[in-house]
Amino acid sequence: MKKVSLVSRLFTALIFLFLYVPIFVLIAFSFNNSKSRTVWAGFTLKWYPQLIHNDTIMSSVYTTLLVSVIAALVATVFGTMAALGFFSMKKRWRAPLLAVNNIPVMNADIVTGVSLCLLFVFASSLFHFNLGFGTLLIAHITFDIPYVILSVMPKLYQLDHNLVDAAQDLGCTWTQAFFKVVVPQIMPGIVNGMLIAFTMSIDDFIISYFTAGSHGVKTLSMTIYAMTRKRVTPEINAVSSLLFITVLFLLIVLNVREIRQEEKLKRAARLQK
Repeated sequence: MKKVSLVSRLFTALIFLFLYVPIFVLIAFSFNNSKSRTVWAGFTLKWYPQLIHNDTIMSSVYTTLLVSVIAALVATVFGTMAALGFFSMKKRWRAPLLAVNNIPVMNADIVTGVSLCLLFVFASSLFHFNLGFGTLLIAHITFDIPYVILSVMPKLYQLDHNLVDAAQDLGCTWTQAFFKVVVPQIMPGIVNGMLIAFTMSIDDFIISYFTAGSHGVKTLSMTIYAMTRKRVTPEINAVSSLLFITVLFLLIVLNVREIRQEEKLKRAARLQK
């Protein structure tokens, strides 16, 4: 058993090395004093100030943040309402609809991107508009909503429905009971769903590539891709490092929140006993 455990740990360590060593190399060379991708010429921070003065990259950063924030907020609102609707349904209707909701999560991004692209092209031929920021935003909202639903649904299952009845017995209307009782109870799921939606949007490339059109709207991932086709520069290393750190920070926040929520549930269960 000890040999099996040692082998499994070694195998896990090799997998993590395979996944993260290239990223750490990229981060290290973002501080390289030379444009060389193979020779270390000393430590420097000069590529990060140059990154800020690069209009192409900063424009794509602005577009990425704008799309990600708006998409996360809109998807959080619609996803929460959809989760409430699913939860109020009978099981025979809820189960197939949740299965349909899981399709965009499990589906390949290339399929989702091409499908949305074809839909927007067809719609543009009917209503005479061009693919651009609007279609990009709609695409991000579309693939963000399922993640919000999956985050909110478990909190609805944990909700004590007697609290809503008690609030109404004490004089609250249904709307007041919803905002003062239900929403605070499911708020951790709503916040987690919003953070996941923001992370998925800021990190997306394939769906953005197919839905942004050819009118100059580019996200950060699209700009990095366009630069790598010519030559990988230290500026690309710098912006990729910042993107990785941002996503890593959001994932840490999500995991910490989930751990704290589990601890609160365990403490509540112990108190009830």
